[in-house]
Amino acid sequence: MSRNGLISSIRRMMESDGPLTSSSPSPFDLLRHQMSDVLGDGGILKEVVQPGEGPPVPQNASVLIHYSGFLEYSDQPFETTTNFRYPVMMKLGRDMTLAGLELGLLTMKKGEFCRFLLQPQYAYGDMGCPPLIPAAAVVLYEVHILDYLDSGQVDEFIAMSPEEQNVAPLSTLLEVVDTLRSFGNRCFKQSRYYNAKDRYKQAMTLLRNRETQSDSEKEKIKSALLPLYLNLSLTELRLESPNKALKYGNKALEIDSANTKALFRCGQAYLELQDYENAQSCLIAAQAKKPFDSDINTLLRKVVISYKESLDHQKDLYSKMFKSLK
Repeated sequence: MSRNGLISSIRRMMESDGPLTSSSPSPFDLLRHQMSDVLGDGGILKEVVQPGEGPPVPQNASVLIHYSGFLEYSDQPFETTTNFRYPVMMKLGRDMTLAGLELGLLTMKKGEFCRFLLQPQYAYGDMGCPPLIPAAAVVLYEVHILDYLDSGQVDEFIAMSPEEQNVAPLSTLLEVVDTLRSFGNRCFKQSRYYNAKDRYKQAMTLLRNRETQSDSEKEKIKSALLPLYLNLSLTELRLESPNKALKYGNKALEIDSANTKALFRCGQAYLELQDYENAQSCLIAAQAKKPFDSDINTLLRKVVISYKESLDHQKDLYSKMFKSLK
């Protein structure tokens, strides 16, 4: 069933049962019969269209969702995110304006698509929201949760004092860092590079501030820092900051001198800085590790061509300079 055609589909089903009268059930009345009561007071009804998997969304999580809101007898949503280029990331407890929608989301799992029928007290209230939402309106929301991140744990950890953070289990810190990096990756995929950079740097700072107690813990910190340095290097390249990209690429190489991604990032940064000799050196080292990697080989060819053009240009300038001296 087409999501936006839900109301018209219900209307056609009603008409197939005979001519509509004043006593005929409304579209929302028909929906209620196939929905479950979330709270037990009839205020939030739910129908699962596509089941999800895993545990339900935790409180204070950040959810990646598409949603559409409908009034009864209307085929067109009064609000929707389905025409957005990217799904919306919303933080529970902060970004949600409807109590019913937030409470409903807490019952959902990753990948789930469902419908919520919200009574006015859980939606826009007795006043509505003119001119789109009339007074005391019952509204239908269709929601698809693509993913969620347990940002509540991040909030709690960041709210701690530095001393409390330092004595927290390392496993907790690593979970927080992983969540922040996942946030950064989401932002990066949406081309929100400054937001991605902020998340990566926040995670990096938490790791660097950790006062490690053992060699094993130090190694785990380094292992967690490595992908952050690589992500920051790539993000700085997208932000056209090759010097900063090179800095983070070199920090990654300090942890793993043979890391091909780090060598490739440094090669990219050196190329942007027109330091062709060092770019070539990095990419040759990366190629030795992955001789059939098309990205490495393509960039290396570009560096070699640019290097030759640069040398030819310098040679031409020197030639002209010497001719003028004669």
